[in-house]
Amino acid sequence: MDATPTTPTADHHNADHHNRAALLLDRPFTLNGLNLKNRIVMAPMTRRFSPGGVPGEDVAAYYARRAAGGAGLIITEGTYIGRDAAAAYLDVPHFHGEDALAGWARVADEVHRAGGRIMPQLWHTGLARTPDSLPAGVPAESPSGIGLDGTPHGKAMTLQDIDEVIAAFAEAAAAAERAGFDGIELHGAHGYLIDSFLWAGTNRRTDAYGGDTASRARFAAEIVAAVRAAVSPGFPVVFRLSQWKAEHYDARLAGTPEELEQLLTPLAAAGVDAFHASTRRYWLPEFEGSSLNLAGWTRKLTGKAAITVGSVGLDQAFSGVRGNIPQARTTGIGPLLDRLELDEFDLVAVGRALLADPDWPAKALTGRLDETVPYDTELLKTLA
Repeated sequence: MDATPTTPTADHHNADHHNRAALLLDRPFTLNGLNLKNRIVMAPMTRRFSPGGVPGEDVAAYYARRAAGGAGLIITEGTYIGRDAAAAYLDVPHFHGEDALAGWARVADEVHRAGGRIMPQLWHTGLARTPDSLPAGVPAESPSGIGLDGTPHGKAMTLQDIDEVIAAFAEAAAAAERAGFDGIELHGAHGYLIDSFLWAGTNRRTDAYGGDTASRARFAAEIVAAVRAAVSPGFPVVFRLSQWKAEHYDARLAGTPEELEQLLTPLAAAGVDAFHASTRRYWLPEFEGSSLNLAGWTRKLTGKAAITVGSVGLDQAFSGVRGNIPQARTTGIGPLLDRLELDEFDLVAVGRALLADPDWPAKALTGRLDETVPYDTELLKTLA
């Protein structure tokens, strides 16, 4: 059943709003054997507070605060797999190397101690690398050496490069399970490496990894299959996808539900347990003729669990160079609850609102959203 389209300004200020939030969001959910206490997920947000790629005690405390604040699942900021070309920004945590993995094991322990569940987001930045990125002299990797703007950028990956990157993702996933994490998320969105293979705008290959929709999905599907083989059968694998790309908000992987199904079906078959559908505004319909958002369509087409995300709890979508706005006021979640009640999606990821207020989940579940701390980009300067 398609959800009725509503916007955040159409919130329901009725007497039973608190009860609806508790009834719909405060329900347990099981993802491939992983029991989550509620439907609220902390969305991955790049923070760059890990000098040398090693997350310290401040990073562990940052995530533990969100777990203590009531988030049922935490998905960490993007973490670099073990390949030089995966990195683009300083002080982003690595998910390889003894020191970094020891740091991440402490993060997982602290989150579990606070009653939460946690997954690292595994990341290869692909086209985000520039000549100034470290390590020096390593070109950006992409399907065809073409940037998001259509101009030459970086290098087209060889078949050996593809095999090595697939192996690096699988090793990072295995390391996550050894470190005590509860699952992993693959970053397949926003124009980064995996997404650049999915998108026809950057994938001009003429071999088995390019061409029609199913061929463009092959790289992502092989990563999923390799990860699935490297971890236990009951270790959840989440895949993040988006239509939009960094600074290219109108880009689209799929113009129709049929095209989206052709992209997602191989990923579901390879072993994805849940899709995390990244949009800038969760309340917007994805395709004409239906009010379903991207998460709703993903769930409908694959039968897999779906996570929605996009300005949950805020009155403005992100924009700008770092995907942010200076400030955003908090809003109610009535329209979100309407969609959740119709089973449009299963889980709700909260980004900037949860960055601003670690207790956002607890406040949402007890009808106290009017007490939440508003978002401000100044918050990005600390791990509050």
